[in-house]
Amino acid sequence: MYTDSHCHITCDELYSDLEGVLSRMKDVSRVMIVCTSEEKYLRAVPIRSSDPVRFRIAFGFYPGDADEVTEERLAFLEEALKSGNVDVLGEIGLDHHWPEPDRQTQKDLFVRQIRMANDYDLPIAIHMRDASQDTLDLLRQEARTPIVFHCFSGSAEMARELVKLGWMVSFTGVLTYKNARKAVEAAQAVPLDRIMIETDSPYMAPVPHRGKRNDSGYVRHVCEKLAEIKGISFEECARITLENGKRFYGIS
Repeated sequence: MYTDSHCHITCDELYSDLEGVLSRMKDVSRVMIVCTSEEKYLRAVPIRSSDPVRFRIAFGFYPGDADEVTEERLAFLEEALKSGNVDVLGEIGLDHHWPEPDRQTQKDLFVRQIRMANDYDLPIAIHMRDASQDTLDLLRQEARTPIVFHCFSGSAEMARELVKLGWMVSFTGVLTYKNARKAVEAAQAVPLDRIMIETDSPYMAPVPHRGKRNDSGYVRHVCEKLAEIKGISFEECARITLENGKRFYGIS
């Protein structure tokens, strides 16, 4: 049994085939549904309610949408946090790959959401792209709760720094790609007790499904590759990443 620690099953692409998606994830015993809008969050609530042990919700505003996040939307997020339906605040962070939204707008939104996580004692799922130093600086200054860097794409050196700071690192199907030397080296650098696996579906399907729509049923391929990288059995890797996910997200 596996944990998919980060997937977007309430995005339009997967939600339109929700019954099929759920049928293909029979071996996935813990699922973190990541929601980056109010609509996706409202879709996730009844899924979580149907099996709150198996399904949990992460909700937060993505940095690429920072210039569209109003005070009213932040108030909606806070009401969701008060409801008890949100288990993780995320994915939030910084993305400097594109010039817009501007960096200060992203930083302001990031800090607001980190402080909400502190107020409600929630773990944080981080999106970080081409913004390592700014992200780490703000987290060091503001964050008071557990942190996972989802879909990690940084160097082994950066991974070691995150672990040194007490944070978790999560890897996707990118580990299975032939040109993924950097991701493999980073996975080698992360201790087994600080590592998680995810699909980030519907994106980045692992080999042998690369190029297709991704879903949580493919998380086993990430586990297989990570087991190979770490030199442990597939069963041991599945057990360890399941326990890590349960511990981080507070899932019994």
